[in-house]
Amino acid sequence: MKWYQTEIRLKPYPRGFHLITDTITKNFPELQKIEMGILQVFIKHTSAGLTINENADPTVRTDFESHFNKMVPEDAPYYIHTYEGADDMPAHIKASLLGSSVQVPISKGRLNLGIWQGIYLCEHRNNASGRKLVMTAFGS
Repeated sequence: MKWYQTEIRLKPYPRGFHLITDTITKNFPELQKIEMGILQVFIKHTSAGLTINENADPTVRTDFESHFNKMVPEDAPYYIHTYEGADDMPAHIKASLLGSSVQVPISKGRLNLGIWQGIYLCEHRNNASGRKLVMTAFGS
């Protein structure tokens, strides 16, 4: 069993849901050395998340953003944690709903995602800087 780990900093993305599957694979060539294993991707932030979903139709990502903004609105009168702006507390809630990591099987040196699946960066802040990801792969 081999273990590989790397940390990358993503470019700043605007608020929304963004496919980052290709960025992950391009920045982690060691994946090609694994015949069978698992990749874990972890985001080191509390106001952005990760998820796996539709990779073909960009309207899915637009609908995600629209729904999350309705489900977790800004400026709710009961928010106390508002020091960094109206998008701050909603960003934390949205990140908790989605989670901070995803796991993907590795088969024959490639991510074994479904044909219509991709890994999303879920950016919930209006003016976020580049996010850091820790990627850990293990297998034989």
